[in-house]
Order: sequence, then C-alpha cells, then structure tokens
Amino acid sequence: MTKTIMDWKSSLNSPEAFNSFITNYFNSHKELIGHYENSSYYEFYTVHLDDLNQLTITFTTGVNQTNAAVTPSPYKDIEKISVEQFRQLILNKKFAEKNASLADAFKIIAGVPAK
Repeated sequence: MTKTIMDWKSSLNSPEAFNSFITNYFNSHKELIGHYENSSYYEFYTVHLDDLNQLTITFTTGVNQTNAAVTPSPYKDIEKISVEQFRQLILNKKFAEKNASLADAFKIIAGVPAK
C-alpha cells in the first residue's frame, strides 16, 4: 500500500486529520479529474477545493452518438459539499478495497460504474 493511500485512509479517523489531508492534497494537486465511458454513455468529473473550504464537484454526462440521429446535449451538474460531509460519505460507504485511492473514493461516491 502506498503512503498516500495509507494517509487518506488513516485520516478518516478524525475530522481534523481528514480536513488537513484534503487541504494538503488539493494544495498539491489543485484538481482531481476522472471519467468513465462506454460505447453509449460518458461521464467526466472534476473536483477542487474552493475558497470556502468546500469540495466542488463538476459532473458532465452525456450519450455517445451512435448514428445520425440527434444526440442530446451533455448534462452538467455542480455539487458542493463540505470536507466533513465527504468524510461521512466515505465512512458510510465502507470501502472494501484496501488499495483504493482517493480518486477511487470520488468515483464510488459519484456512482461511476466499475470498468
């Protein structure tokens, strides 16, 4: 298990430790980007920590064009949650995969299907 995976998982035990980990993570990375796509559907998301210390999650979902028919425009949604709300979501999901990364946690919370 890498140090980063151990750090974020061990930080879940304390609201203060998790807040510190998330703050440090986004100070170093600025943004977390992820996506899921198959032949008919796609989803892209970005996460960043805003000036109010809230996680801003932007989702863009859409349907891949399969023929000449009119394809609906992508749907974009923005959600804001506190770092503690995110910690509680993670704790309540009870991640089984011990090698899961923080990006994996965002995917699971967002409901992105496994490949």
